[in-house]
Amino acid sequence: MKSGSLRLRVTLSVTIALAVVLVALVVVIDALFGQQTVRDETNLIRDRVQLARQLEKQRLSPEQLYTRLSIGGLISVRITAPSGLVAGTKNVEPAATPPPVTVTYRNGIKITFSADAETKPQANLRRLLVIVGVCALVVTAFGLIFLVRFALRPLDHMATLARSIAGGDRGRRLAPERTDTEIGSTAEAFDNMLDELEGAELKARNAEQRTRQFVADAAHELRTPVAGLQAVAESVLQQNADTDPEERDRMLLLLVRESRRAGRLVDDLLALARIDAGLDLQHEPVDLRHLADAEADRTRVLAPELAVAVDGPSVVVPGDPQRLAQVLANLMNNARQASGGQGHITLSVGAAGGFAHLVVADDGPGVPDAERERIFDRLVRLDEARASASGGSGLGLPIARGICRAHGGDLACEAPPPGHRGAVFRITLPLPDQLDAPTIAFAPIAP
Repeated sequence: MKSGSLRLRVTLSVTIALAVVLVALVVVIDALFGQQTVRDETNLIRDRVQLARQLEKQRLSPEQLYTRLSIGGLISVRITAPSGLVAGTKNVEPAATPPPVTVTYRNGIKITFSADAETKPQANLRRLLVIVGVCALVVTAFGLIFLVRFALRPLDHMATLARSIAGGDRGRRLAPERTDTEIGSTAEAFDNMLDELEGAELKARNAEQRTRQFVADAAHELRTPVAGLQAVAESVLQQNADTDPEERDRMLLLLVRESRRAGRLVDDLLALARIDAGLDLQHEPVDLRHLADAEADRTRVLAPELAVAVDGPSVVVPGDPQRLAQVLANLMNNARQASGGQGHITLSVGAAGGFAHLVVADDGPGVPDAERERIFDRLVRLDEARASASGGSGLGLPIARGICRAHGGDLACEAPPPGHRGAVFRITLPLPDQLDAPTIAFAPIAP
């Protein structure tokens, strides 16, 4: 980007434009004045010719005729007698404008009338226009230096504001009175840019703060299984041949359990990192009713005393079947733990408004209203003791929501219908076309 002086550029541009206008004006005025002069000279020659014809009867000498006809000075008169006597102008331009006119008397005297090649008034006018034009250019150039500085003062104000903001004063704005002018629209765009920059800066600071908090929480979560692994490993190393085999097996089992817990936490952290970077999803038809039936069968095997019901039509969405199964498995595991393995879980499948819906509802203690959005924050566990016992890290729901949003949908925790308790989670996924099926109604939980 060229960064020359804007004041100098404007001053030179206006001066050059004014010079061109003045030159054109001088040329036009000179041409018009010349045409008018030609018409006036033509009329004068016509008058002199008529006067010369009238003077023929008076039989005047060439000198007397010249004296009578050369009055006025705008027309040149040349009188030639038969004897060769010449009075007045010696040479006459035959191609002059207007052309010369000759009158011949009976006695042989010839009188030629012609206009001057350039009249004195026209030369004076041309000289005057040049002088005035040059003076106008000089005065305009000097005046523009101050006028442009005054006109560009808002730009100086913008530069001053930008320097103050760069120095740390983030709250100032130009706040133009009018936004329908060039300066006003520029100032408005400048203020909008500052708002966006400050918003981006705030988001970056918040993201950095969240990242630091997340790293600290992850380190805290990893410290527990790592410390357990270290303690169990040291205990195994300190055992000897007299150690009870059952105690040794218990230590080894505890070692495996703690290592799996640490492995699950690492897997969850890697999954969140992939979600933040953008998941590489497979896109193929996925039947949500079939997915719900398969997850219900798995849950019945893990908790035979838990009643699991599935209702709703077959709804096919484009997506990654393994990722969507991971989301549903997470919700079912949470519902199974919340109900204590002996409650009821209902899965409802449906579609409405171009979106497919899969609702998972249980009859557990539910989620308080104030916590329904916070549970999707990372490393948040409402029941710390139960989560620790089950190996939960508080990352399952954030991962599940991230997968749903990567598919173009969402995952939300909703309030249960009146007269029912428990937690209700709704998976929303876009349909391949605008399928319009009945909206899901919450299936009642069996008593």
